[in-house]
Amino acid sequence: MRKARDFFFTFDPRNLDEFLAGFTGPNGPYIRMVISYWDMAASFVENGAIDRQMFLDANGEFISVFAKVEPYLPHMREMFKNPAFGTNLEKLTLSIPNARVRLENSINMIRHALAQRAAATKA
Repeated sequence: MRKARDFFFTFDPRNLDEFLAGFTGPNGPYIRMVISYWDMAASFVENGAIDRQMFLDANGEFISVFAKVEPYLPHMREMFKNPAFGTNLEKLTLSIPNARVRLENSINMIRHALAQRAAATKA
């Protein structure tokens, strides 16, 4: 899971074609692993197995995961012929206060970190 997370947070698709290239490429299993892990964790919250506030206090990574995949969820649901794909992650993330602001901030923070990493590599 560590390798999957490391890859996922460096994966920065800007459109559906880039997302699909990563999703179906050699690192696709990493993308699917991270999405399914956080959807499963969200299902525990959504079904009452884990206290919502306790989960939110202890986790924030799911917000970044959802921010990266949200634009592509409709296509993934169609591709998998599974209209419920990612719905627990979606419900949980969109239920948090200021969800849209947090999603935008998350994407901006990740892209800033990736740009800094790229600049440091060039130096």
